[in-house]
Amino acid sequence: MSTSAPSWPPPPVYAFAYGSAPPSGNAINGLGETKWRRARELFHGSGARPLEWEALQSYFGMIVPLRLLLLWMSIRWAARNSNGTVAKRKRVFASPADAAAHVKDVARLFGAEQVGTGAVTEDCVYDSFTITLPHAAVVAVAHDPRDMRSSPDRASGIGTMRAYKKAGRAALKLAKYIRKMGWRAIAYGQSAEVLHIPLAINAGIGELGKHGSLISKEIGTSFRLAAVLTDLPLAHDGPVDIGVEDLCATCLRCATDCPPGAIANEKQFVRGVEKWYVDFDKCVPYFVKTYGCGYCLEVCPWADGGRASWLSERLLAKRAQPAPAPAR
Repeated sequence: MSTSAPSWPPPPVYAFAYGSAPPSGNAINGLGETKWRRARELFHGSGARPLEWEALQSYFGMIVPLRLLLLWMSIRWAARNSNGTVAKRKRVFASPADAAAHVKDVARLFGAEQVGTGAVTEDCVYDSFTITLPHAAVVAVAHDPRDMRSSPDRASGIGTMRAYKKAGRAALKLAKYIRKMGWRAIAYGQSAEVLHIPLAINAGIGELGKHGSLISKEIGTSFRLAAVLTDLPLAHDGPVDIGVEDLCATCLRCATDCPPGAIANEKQFVRGVEKWYVDFDKCVPYFVKTYGCGYCLEVCPWADGGRASWLSERLLAKRAQPAPAPAR
């Protein structure tokens, strides 16, 4: 019997290091802060300000497989059409609810597997930007499970980028469609101006899980997001409760399996909000090493969309059961 350490997932041993270590990403993210503030750009930045971890981001760009790099370049090239000319004549809907229903139908035609609408609140925008469009249509596209079987590796990194491209393409088409209806609309795919998870929570796509990513009742955990911000009046779906907290509070799977040990078992204060948080300083170097690690998403009990729906129904039903009478 071999006594050597398992080679999969890859161990957190790196072929790179900072000569002069940057400030902790956790501090920049506001870990431990009890007063609310907006988030700052930190990785995959927009260029609005110099990033403290920019060297690692540049290194990531140099080591990724060519196919992944070409996908990323095609996404960035398509993003030039994120905004555009707005038709002079406005299409007016009977109500914001009718407008939201129409936008959702169109988004699905353009490739969205799940779509929701919500408010653009201050926690959805990085502090380097001011975005005045008040409504968001958020689209979600699942990874191809065949790409993610051996995550984290090159194949899963490429598969992740394919999902980014599909979600971004749906958002670009939707934004163009809304502009043709006479309303302002800007698409945000693999973007560094907005925070997609808060937008998606506001739009009812899912709940935040212990692994710091979104959990959807419809498509599980293994998916990518894109969004369209618009001034077209849309009814908002709002946050949902699918029972994520009931399971994440006691489940140890992602925290135990995370190779660099970046996932905590308790919620922590981050910029004034107590929530699940992933240690940036531990997670991101491993993310770079593995071309975009998503190991925690693949081992999560919620990973599969069919199982996620079943889990949600079971957990909510259990919650609804009356508490047992105290023993006498």
